[in-house]
Amino acid sequence: MSAECSSYLNADKVLVSGFSCPRAGGDARAVFCCGFQDVKYCCDDPHSFFPYEHSYMWWLSVGALVGLSIAAVVLFAFIITVCVLCYLFISTKPRSKLDTGLSLQMAGETGC
Repeated sequence: MSAECSSYLNADKVLVSGFSCPRAGGDARAVFCCGFQDVKYCCDDPHSFFPYEHSYMWWLSVGALVGLSIAAVVLFAFIITVCVLCYLFISTKPRSKLDTGLSLQMAGETGC
């Protein structure tokens, strides 16, 4: 089983001629043509997207987890602050309305 990688222009706009997979002197299991329009390579997994080692993905995952953790802590602190401020606003509110000094009377009645 083999695959053909067609020619392509790399990132430096240099034409790279097409080749067959597996390549001579390469891994015999790499029978699929993988990659993008500007970089193609032989691989053993047809769903592979990156020709690099996957160790950098681990660092991206750790960075994403740290970033999401910080964002979660900030959001949690914001929610707690809003809850405390709402509680203080409600608990310090006067229980009854202030007396304005005016008494309401029904129309047509006269007060003595």
